[in-house]
Amino acid sequence: MTEAAQIPAPDVKAQELQRAFDVFNQVSLELTQAYEGLQGRVESLTAELAVANGELLRQYQEKEALSERLALLLNALPAGVVVLDSMAKISEANPAARAMFGESIIGVDWPALAGLQLAVTDAPEEWQLGDRRVSIAESPLDSAGGRILLIHDVTAAHDLKADLERNQRLAAMGEMAASLAHQLRTPLATALLYSANLAQPELSDAARTRFAGKATEQLKRLERLIQDVLLFARGESIGRDAIAALLLISEVAQTLEPLCLDKGVNFRVVADVGETIIMGSRKALGGALVNLLENALQACEAGGEVVLSAVMAGRYLRIGVRDTGPGIAMEVQTRIFEPFFTTRGQGTGLGLAIALGVARAHGGTIEVNSTPGEGSEFLMLLPVGPAVEQQREQRREAQ
Repeated sequence: MTEAAQIPAPDVKAQELQRAFDVFNQVSLELTQAYEGLQGRVESLTAELAVANGELLRQYQEKEALSERLALLLNALPAGVVVLDSMAKISEANPAARAMFGESIIGVDWPALAGLQLAVTDAPEEWQLGDRRVSIAESPLDSAGGRILLIHDVTAAHDLKADLERNQRLAAMGEMAASLAHQLRTPLATALLYSANLAQPELSDAARTRFAGKATEQLKRLERLIQDVLLFARGESIGRDAIAALLLISEVAQTLEPLCLDKGVNFRVVADVGETIIMGSRKALGGALVNLLENALQACEAGGEVVLSAVMAGRYLRIGVRDTGPGIAMEVQTRIFEPFFTTRGQGTGLGLAIALGVARAHGGTIEVNSTPGEGSEFLMLLPVGPAVEQQREQRREAQ
């Protein structure tokens, strides 16, 4: 084959160039369309970003405004607000809290500060802070262990409560004045009658001794009635004794055991309170429990049973006094704690009223459960305060 035959014809080259040009135009067109699409997408994303930035700016401004409002609210709040970090150190405090505990409390260890400035009171959720009485509510703040404390000054409320209780006692004394006169007149008249008999010259020595004993018995009854009235009118100051629950139960049980033995009534004690300690008046609580136990004993016949029980129920010490007596009718149960209400001829009608007052003074109460013919049970509920919980925790840590 000759060289002339191997050289492509001009038409063939033109066709190849045309095809290459067409491919180039097609690729250029696709690139142009892709660029235009990309440019449109960029514009769309730019618009979306502008909207997002505007929303973020709005949220930031709202957050700043909310923070300012919260700051103003905390500053104006009359209650103290203390924020603790995970190490129980004070990280924030509003002006009310700083007024209570001092201006330089930021960074201070809260347990140490509370131990120095807060004193335990008779109410389980209240503390004495100088001349103030405060209540403290605690809530978790975050998962890291932070806490927030809300501290209320309840001094005025406490004073009003004390005034209300005093006025209620005075009102009750006014209502019971007529009943009191009757209660005093009966033993006094009886004592005067026996005393008058002692003046008879022909009276034998045995009769004289018998009349003297009966007069003394009535005078003692009169004295007991007056003491109960004074105790009810005065109210019971509960004090701040640290009382071991087990020891309290043991003391009242020792008082009742010989009385039950003398009457032929079985007496049992069922106590599962561990090392529980309550704050209050040992004398007042002991007297109230003895009163409940004596009532239970008087309700039993020979061969009956009185059971004294004590267990922990949540944050309350639950002391029960149960008897196998005839029970209490429902209409009597509704009045059983009223002053001077009694179903016994020799009773003053103040024992249960005083016992309920003692329980309430300790932040607790007394409940009665009774079915006629099936005996009765009186339940005294006494709160275990924060100070006791702290003592328990300290003992657990020491062990």
